[in-house]
Amino acid sequence: MTTEVFRKFALSFPGTVENPHFDRMAYKVEKRRIFATLHEVSNSANIKLPVRDQGVFSTFGNGAIYPVPNKWGLQGWTTFELHRIPDELLRDALETAYNDVFTARPGK
Repeated sequence: MTTEVFRKFALSFPGTVENPHFDRMAYKVEKRRIFATLHEVSNSANIKLPVRDQGVFSTFGNGAIYPVPNKWGLQGWTTFELHRIPDELLRDALETAYNDVFTARPGK
């Protein structure tokens, strides 16, 4: 997985916009919350998964998928080392995160 493919996947979801967010690029559904961020320098992404799905994706990631090591991780934010993740697995994670944010009430 490259950062270019990640960007293409993230922007393929309806209503998704890309904006700078600190040292990353953020992907969010318009008028809703961020569902993923991309850190090009480290070739990694943080994806906001439902907590119940975070462990499942981590299990399939063979050490390349893990909770962000702080309170953000307890909220479902999960790091993906892009160069170690199959495209299909990352696409599934992005879709899971997008659907979770899209179905949430705006601002929640």
